[in-house]
Amino acid sequence: MGRPYGKGHKRKKTGERYDKEEDEVEDKQVVEENTEEEREELPELEGIPIAPSAQTLKKPGVIFVLEKASLEVAKVGKVWFVQNYQILNSEEHANFLRRNNKNPADYRPDIVYQALLSILDSPLNKAGCLRAVYVKTDKGVLFEVKPFVRIPRTYKRFAGIMLQLLQKLSIAAVGKREKLLRVIKNPVTQYLPLNSRKIGFSHSSDKLVEMEKYVAGVGGDTDLVFVVGAMSHGKIECDYIDDFISVSEYPLSAAWCIARVCEGVSKKWRVL
Repeated sequence: MGRPYGKGHKRKKTGERYDKEEDEVEDKQVVEENTEEEREELPELEGIPIAPSAQTLKKPGVIFVLEKASLEVAKVGKVWFVQNYQILNSEEHANFLRRNNKNPADYRPDIVYQALLSILDSPLNKAGCLRAVYVKTDKGVLFEVKPFVRIPRTYKRFAGIMLQLLQKLSIAAVGKREKLLRVIKNPVTQYLPLNSRKIGFSHSSDKLVEMEKYVAGVGGDTDLVFVVGAMSHGKIECDYIDDFISVSEYPLSAAWCIARVCEGVSKKWRVL
């Protein structure tokens, strides 16, 4: 994916704090720009280590894959003669999208934002059961989100973080070189545990289940990979999914689907 910012566009070297709420002071994070040397090293850091960590070996965990997320960067006008790049969304850029023969209804980055909040704020994650989160955009860009990331509490801040991630390829913690979010190579299957059950969700599936009973029937030593669509309409089509299920008689948003999944798994593993 080409970097959408133009030549001559200088960026500040200082980090930018993106979550300033008082209750999150101890977990503040900033965007740390990569030097040219870091960019050259980035391919060596891509993906997850082949050898699982000691924590992963102790017990099975949960991985979420958010497919077809609407996170498209475009140049929308200029601000003080500087090219203005933004994450396109149907609310702010409806006219721009129509002028470019695009359907505004397809540009819903708020869906992946709500989905990430639902995953990362869940008791399941706080209990240490979440192994990783992967997001694949509708343009095919794949990136990893660490389970301990504190997602901004407002969409505007989130959009700014996503813009910098897609431009800089990674985002690091304050004063550290550890990447909290990073763009990685496709396909996502190379980062998934071999002994895992990959479960996709679709309202059109004929297999309607109660999530608690469904996960109770999965072996206790099996990692669970949940694949959820992060788009406004349509369904995911992934050849690596073992089973497609529906968790409601009614269409659910990605965030609600994830909430049901987390609740079902929490009961299986007795996470209160």
